[in-house]
Amino acid sequence: MNKIITLWRRKIVIPEGGWELDTPCLMTEAIFEASGHLAHFYDKLTECKKCHARWRADQLLEKYVKNKSLEGLSPEELTELLKKLNVKCPNCGGAEFTDVKTFNLMFSTTIGVGGNLKGYLRPETTQGAAVEFKQLFSVARSTLPLVIAQVGRVFRNEISPRQSLIRVREFNLAEIQIFFDPEDPGYDKKFESIKNYPLRFLRVKDREKNKITIITAEEAYLSGYTVNKLITYWLVLFMKFFNEHLGFPLEALRYKELNEDERAHYAKVHWDLQCYSEEFGWVEVVNSAYRTDYDLRRHMEKSGEDLSIVRNGRRIIPHMYEPSIGLDRVILHLLLLNLRREKDRTLIALPRHLTPIEVGVFPLVTRDSLDIKAREVYNLLCERGFIAFYDEKGSIGRRYRRMDEIGTPICVTIDYETLEDNTVTIRDRDSMKQVRVPINELPRAIKRFIEGAKLEELGQPVK
Repeated sequence: MNKIITLWRRKIVIPEGGWELDTPCLMTEAIFEASGHLAHFYDKLTECKKCHARWRADQLLEKYVKNKSLEGLSPEELTELLKKLNVKCPNCGGAEFTDVKTFNLMFSTTIGVGGNLKGYLRPETTQGAAVEFKQLFSVARSTLPLVIAQVGRVFRNEISPRQSLIRVREFNLAEIQIFFDPEDPGYDKKFESIKNYPLRFLRVKDREKNKITIITAEEAYLSGYTVNKLITYWLVLFMKFFNEHLGFPLEALRYKELNEDERAHYAKVHWDLQCYSEEFGWVEVVNSAYRTDYDLRRHMEKSGEDLSIVRNGRRIIPHMYEPSIGLDRVILHLLLLNLRREKDRTLIALPRHLTPIEVGVFPLVTRDSLDIKAREVYNLLCERGFIAFYDEKGSIGRRYRRMDEIGTPICVTIDYETLEDNTVTIRDRDSMKQVRVPINELPRAIKRFIEGAKLEELGQPVK
């Protein structure tokens, strides 16, 4: 996860002039009343009358209703559907459920010694930026667009967590809030650099056919579909990030347009950047919402604090666009998309720069000082900043397989030839080919390999 966050900072936050912010996980009730989360942030709950298991009503109905969104249906409509379709409880097989009711997804607590102040664990990082907007705007020298970046844990009291890391109660987000002038968003020069990029959309009108529309960023903007150049630019930026830097194939990515009933309460326009896997189908990995002035306006109304600004002689309440990455889901899909099962081994062919362990170091055997030399090489690589792993247990073949299974891209083996000429064998995870490299050139060779160099460019082939 840390490598994905670092890449997000290097490729998006820093180049886009973002200001990174760290805000509290626990905030007062007044903040979430203003943001609309108390009134709107809920799921629809029902309970099996036989075994008393509790379920999200829309999840129970998914198997019975195909190619139709259930998110916009009222509790009464969901109750009627449960009865009409004779839905069975996955836990006990019972077919009688309580009437569907709403269930707020935030974890509540009390704050202070007396416990008379109510608070909630944040379900998103956004409100931390919204309530601090005036100070952030001042720190950023009163310029728009203002790009704020936040990464951290958020909490949602899911009725029925399921599907591994797809739906959990505690997870990690990397969010960006872009505050801008709706009448003059800017981004003219930046837009020119991406206007020919082919964006992939699943529009609301094409859902039944599951038809993906591919249009350039310029076509999406000129048609009014993506609202303005700023939002269009960020849509491209995130699709490029997932494709070019995280290694997701373009055909496994799409922006799903949400209709009025599906959109969050704060969103005027909303797309989910989705990734496809055989195991889970299409799953949201980036929530991409145009929140207009909803957040700042609501906090102004509830707090009495003026969050408007003067720009070009006009007093405005800035609008917000927010792309939010679900980091846990990204990790899950990286593992799924890169899992390979070959005849005699299993490997995870992660992009080299994203692997949790960068290099494995092994002595061929643990005698004749090979293990001592291997430790020296291991320490050298650690000192040079590599995430290395030393292993001397089991046969060399089994050690290679263990590294393959966790995605380690390259392994270094110290053998008897090392003691003669101070060279080592390095092995490529994907091809299993090997070359010999002098130890004094090893750190540079590994760095080049992680950055994308071919194995044969690094040393002499081992026959």
